[in-house]
Amino acid sequence: MTSRSDSDLRARLNATQPNSARVWNYLLGGKDNFAADRKAADALTDQLPEIREFARAGRAFLTRATGFLAAEAGVRQFIDIGTGLPTADNTHEVAQRIAPESRVVYVDNDPVVLTHARALLTSDPAGATSYLDADAQDPARILKAAADTLDFSQPIAVMMIGILGHLSDADQPAQVVRTIVDALPSGSYLVVNDSIPTPGNTIAAETARSDGTHYHLRTVEQITAFFDGLDLIEPGVVPTPLWRPAPGPAPAGIAVYCGVARKP
Repeated sequence: MTSRSDSDLRARLNATQPNSARVWNYLLGGKDNFAADRKAADALTDQLPEIREFARAGRAFLTRATGFLAAEAGVRQFIDIGTGLPTADNTHEVAQRIAPESRVVYVDNDPVVLTHARALLTSDPAGATSYLDADAQDPARILKAAADTLDFSQPIAVMMIGILGHLSDADQPAQVVRTIVDALPSGSYLVVNDSIPTPGNTIAAETARSDGTHYHLRTVEQITAFFDGLDLIEPGVVPTPLWRPAPGPAPAGIAVYCGVARKP
C-alpha cells in the first residue's frame, strides 16, 4: 500500500469541511462521516431527494459491472479509481467471489479512505489487492504504481464510478481517460458512471459547490465521448439502473448515466 505519514494525514483531514467520499458514505447509510458531511448531505437531499437513490444505483452498478467483467468478460485485473470508503461488495469482493485470483488496485486521495484501506486489502490468498494514495488528475502516477500489482500485458478493467464529475473541464478529464486507456492492452475495459445536467442535479451541484464540494455535470453525449475508440457493451450508455439490471420489474431511469466499453 502506498501511504503517507500520520502527520500528513492529520493535516489533510479537515472534519469541518465536507468531503465527497464521506458525504457519499452518509448517503449510503454509513457511519464514516462528520457533522459537516451530514449537513452537506442533508442540504443536497433537500434540493434533490433522489440523491440517495443515485448513490445506491451507483453501488449496484459497480457490483453488476464487476460481475459482468469477471464472469462474462473473463477480466482478472481491475483499477478502481475514486473508490471511496469501503462498503459492502467492494470491487475485489465481487471479482474474487467469481475468480479468486483477481487482482485489484484501489485509488483514492482522501485521508479517511486511506485510514480504512485495510478493509480493501483483505484479498483472497489466490489474488491480490493494493491501495494507492493518489489523485485521479495524475494518471501517470496511477499507472506506474498499478504496475506493481497488475500485469499490463493482460486485460485490465478501469472503474471510474462517479469520479470524472470531480474533474473540471480545466482538469481535462477526457485526456485523463485517454492517458489511462492508451496504456491498457487490447481486451481491457473502461467503466464510467456520472450524473447528467437536469434542473435538480444543477441545483444540487450548486449547493455542493457552496459547501466546498465541486461536481461537474456532463451531458449524455459528453459521457459517451469518454468511450471514443472503444466498443460499447450492450445496452450502451444508459441510465444507471437500466444497465443489465437484475431479473424482475423494469427499473426506472434516473439522471445518472453509465457505460462499459472494451478496448479493441
